[in-house]
Amino acid sequence: MLTIRKKYVLDEQSRPIAVQIDIETFRRIEEALEDYGLLRKMKEVDDEPRLSLQEARKAFSKMRKKK
Repeated sequence: MLTIRKKYVLDEQSRPIAVQIDIETFRRIEEALEDYGLLRKMKEVDDEPRLSLQEARKAFSKMRKKK
């Protein structure tokens, strides 16, 4: 598990209003969120019907012609 060292930012009444984390921790959290999102998207796509090789070649050919 990722250890997150954080600093709380308080308002005038000492209520927490924000949190500061170091940039390396932020990058690690951001990467984990992106990986999670990618995994979810891959699972969604996995449930979709697959193209045959011939269908994929035809679709790719159409995409290349549009460019």
